[in-house]
Amino acid sequence: MGLLRPAMEDILARHPSPVVVDAGSGNAYLGFILYELFLKDAAPDKDAPAGTLLSIEGRPELTDRARERAQRLGFTRMQFQTAHLEAATWPERIHLLTALHACDTATDDALAAAIQHGADHVAVVPCCQAEVAAQLKGKRPEVDTSLGMLFQHPWHRREFGSHLTNVIRAMTLEAFGYQVTVTELTGWEHSLKNELILGRRVHKESRPARAKLEALLGSFGVQPKLTRLLGVEPAGATRTSPV
Repeated sequence: MGLLRPAMEDILARHPSPVVVDAGSGNAYLGFILYELFLKDAAPDKDAPAGTLLSIEGRPELTDRARERAQRLGFTRMQFQTAHLEAATWPERIHLLTALHACDTATDDALAAAIQHGADHVAVVPCCQAEVAAQLKGKRPEVDTSLGMLFQHPWHRREFGSHLTNVIRAMTLEAFGYQVTVTELTGWEHSLKNELILGRRVHKESRPARAKLEALLGSFGVQPKLTRLLGVEPAGATRTSPV
């Protein structure tokens, strides 16, 4: 929780009733920990609740189980929604969004929601990134054809596509005004999917960062779901409206 502590302390200090969203929450373990450590005792009195935590999960049996657990514990400001992230109903304003191991493009749905709803902080651990690898198949970068050797073989294409996906996600956050840190969530002995992308919003947008993102997309001829949702086109592409 040390990695999320600065974000939680920041939103509690600056907002009277911050909204935390755990997207693709599974059993909602992360949400329960955040509530226990930061939100349970945050309210100055019963008439002024300080913060809510919304867990969004597509499997109803997990949502029901987590809701029952919250009721037993008296965690009255925990809320639960059964929905896949691309069809979720998001709060009008999000202060912190987390998404741990939201598979493939579900992480893109979470990041897009964070950006569109003005999240002050973002923390995601991506998982099973497959979309970009499929887009790379049969392609060679226009800027340097030798780069195509990095993803000529299917195994390398999956690994390189996964890495490129996360680079694009970090650059997209930067383009929309976030200061980004990429680190590991835990040791490799616990999980091979442990890349943690942290974002703190410091500006409304960054045009230089967006230009670099568009150039990267154009170089590799890819456009993952996150950039499509936010209307970011590869350099040289015909401009279209966001999906």
